[in-house]
Amino acid sequence: MKPEAGPQALAALHARSFTTPRPWNADEFASLLSLPGSFLKVRPQAFVLGRAIADEAELLTLAVAPEARRRGTGRALVEDFANEARDRGARSAFLEVAADNAPARALYAATGWEQAGARRGYYTTPEGAKIDALILRRPLT
Repeated sequence: MKPEAGPQALAALHARSFTTPRPWNADEFASLLSLPGSFLKVRPQAFVLGRAIADEAELLTLAVAPEARRRGTGRALVEDFANEARDRGARSAFLEVAADNAPARALYAATGWEQAGARRGYYTTPEGAKIDALILRRPLT
């Protein structure tokens, strides 16, 4: 089953997929989808939202429903993102990931992303703890 691509459906799936960073709401998705260069790739129970401007792209968020994980969907979406960004002229891409998100970090490492920096205390958990964001980069050429 493919999720709808509308902001409400994206927000609902995002809320099922995240606690830290906090899930985005429908208004935030609507705003991001309206930005120049933004694009959405959807697979069953999952999506990736990206943006490509000039020769650089950003993977804004990747969400996979908890019951659909560990089936290759995340990896496929990372490649969907890379292919779309490349088609739009991007030569490199970046993203931010919570330092304590081991599954996401493993996925990104397996798909060619490398750490390029960090933002100390960037994310706040629901309990108020601060977590670093790792900035990852991937060449697309």
